Amino acid sequence: MIPPASPRCTQLGPLLARCRLDRGWSQQRAAAELCAAAGVPTLSRHEISRWERQRRVPGGFWLGWLAVVLDVPLVALAEAAAATRRAGSTRATGPGRTTGPGRTTGPGRATGPGRATPRGVRPAGRTGPGRTTRGGGARTMTTG
Repeated sequence: MIPPASPRCTQLGPLLARCRLDRGWSQQRAAAELCAAAGVPTLSRHEISRWERQRRVPGGFWLGWLAVVLDVPLVALAEAAAATRRAGSTRATGPGRTTGPGRTTGPGRATGPGRATPRGVRPAGRTGPGRTTRGGGARTMTTG
């Protein structure tokens, strides 16, 4: 078991990186161990990197499995995750929360310095649910 370096809360990214490196694991190996333990095949080394660089903070599900795989007390990881969130060194993921300089997320939120998109309007030319391959034209509704 590897406790945090000091009694006060450390941030999560450095703690995860230190625990992983103390085991001699690459990010790929850590992701593979987490996938095997949790039975979820979709976690990649890229997500491990995001957690270590504090671009994202894992939720309760992954914190629990990180505690198991890295043999770290869950409370230590939860406290470090809370300290990381308080420090604001992550990209928030909720609607209307800051994701970078001058940017926020969510429909109708600012998308860059001095720009905003009206609620429900999506860029033309993109495909996906509720999107068209052609943009620009107004949609009409017929009643009858």
